[in-house]
Amino acid sequence: MTHVPHGLHEEFPNAAAAISRLKIGDAHFAHLVEGYEAANREIHRIEAGLEPVDDAVLEALKKKRLKLKDQIAAMLRTAA
Repeated sequence: MTHVPHGLHEEFPNAAAAISRLKIGDAHFAHLVEGYEAANREIHRIEAGLEPVDDAVLEALKKKRLKLKDQIAAMLRTAA
């Protein structure tokens, strides 16, 4: 299994301009993106074996990342 981070530009390839615009113009969106990126980095480090943790911790982080992604997606839909 490869452990590739799920960057927002890969998750939403058609929304790169909107992501950049919202990160600058919307503090709430920027906060969501920061949280997503932090969770994503931590998940990547765990999956790559750099940070050993309990499976429950990893699953909680994945759920947090998914929740943030859903919130980001909702904001991108309304911004379109």
